[in-house]
Amino acid sequence: MTVQAVLGNFIGSLTRAPGTHTSQLIDPRTGAPTARAVVSGAADVDLALRTAADAFATWRRSTPRDRQIALLRLADALEELDEEFADAECRDTGKPRRQVLTEEIPQCADQLRFFAGAARLLEGTAAGEYLVGHTSQIRREPLGVCAQITPWNYPLMMAVWKIGPAVAAGNTTVIKPAETTPTSTLLLAEVAAGFLPPGVVNVVLGDRDTGRALIAHPAAALVSITGSTRAGIEVARAAADDVKQTHLELGGNAAVLVFEDADIETAADHIVAAGFYNAGQDCTAATRILAHEAVHDALLDALVTRAKTTVTGPPPLVDPAYGPLNSQAQLDRVLAMIERLPDHATLHTGGHQVGDLGFHLAPTVISGLAQNDEIVQEEIFAPVLTVQRFSSEEDAVRLANDQPYGLAASVWTRDHSMVQRTSAALDFGAVWINSHGLLTPEMPHGGFKHSGHGKDLSAYALADYTRVKHVMSATHAP
Repeated sequence: MTVQAVLGNFIGSLTRAPGTHTSQLIDPRTGAPTARAVVSGAADVDLALRTAADAFATWRRSTPRDRQIALLRLADALEELDEEFADAECRDTGKPRRQVLTEEIPQCADQLRFFAGAARLLEGTAAGEYLVGHTSQIRREPLGVCAQITPWNYPLMMAVWKIGPAVAAGNTTVIKPAETTPTSTLLLAEVAAGFLPPGVVNVVLGDRDTGRALIAHPAAALVSITGSTRAGIEVARAAADDVKQTHLELGGNAAVLVFEDADIETAADHIVAAGFYNAGQDCTAATRILAHEAVHDALLDALVTRAKTTVTGPPPLVDPAYGPLNSQAQLDRVLAMIERLPDHATLHTGGHQVGDLGFHLAPTVISGLAQNDEIVQEEIFAPVLTVQRFSSEEDAVRLANDQPYGLAASVWTRDHSMVQRTSAALDFGAVWINSHGLLTPEMPHGGFKHSGHGKDLSAYALADYTRVKHVMSATHAP
């Protein structure tokens, strides 16, 4: 019998494995167990937050230069240890190794370097005399200890999105990664400890109850979560009891508007790439396609053709186009949604599990859907494309906005005037034109409505991890 490793918390500068309560980690590619992880209780969470609070007392006085140097060194180490980070990420998520090494890790390093630079650009308004005999100035200060919860679809990248702005602004942090994908976050914290004082970055492992203890703890000044809308609502309610600040990056149901003058072949290429990337487990995935009636059939045919040639599956397949869903529960959820499709819907391809190992779903395309159908209104979070038709610009915008989420959308057209009108009318935090899903550290990522509030990436994210203080000094002679 193979003895499995047990992953423990990282608190201060030490790895700790408290108690005997653990959860099983599973390789989504095969369904086989890989390791166990501790499930932290309230005492473990308390230790992590008190450690972070103690570290904040000195880290808050660090200079922007100190923070920049630490984040730059962490970015360099992430690139130098890319194979080790890829091992950790792929073991928990099942992602294709090529994708992690060539796309995700370079992006993570770039994002850390952005926040390293942004740490030295925290500026306030100029001091001035707004009342006679008094000078006012603005101080922008760190918040304190940040309680952060990350999801299982991009565990390493979401940890970077949390740690980067929090540390750059002078905060300390306690991160709880998703129960199924803790390994790369632990590795990131261990590497970061080589460049940051003990207690600045801490990791506690566990389940929903662990997360609840983290949110409720009085030492947490801000609670930040990237996850489902359900989880975000629970966080917001719990944080309200102590009037904590919240930063919520939640679900999405991206609308892709394809107008009659669009280049259909190019649009289809990009939609399939952005819809099936990471098995569609992306809150900005291009999965809800709205096509003008003049091009609906041609676009549908192009999407089905591409889906049928998109390859996924378990080992021994070495380099699939995308990997498995996160868990058996996620696979069962998506298959149940497909099973509940109404009679008026048409399943053109996919809709079934691929292989006998792991949690792989075939690339799926569905058309003939009504606006109030479950699979249109709910976030699918899987390699599933739904295609609806529209008849006018107003109809397209109405259908795009008529659902609870407001994270991302894209518009495909050659008409510049239409771009200006639709991008203003679409109720989403990001709108791409003739592309979909591209991110850059300099620009904000975050949504509206049930997609939450607050921004990741950009200087807006850094501002979310600070507070503003007005200081007024009497300058008149006594």
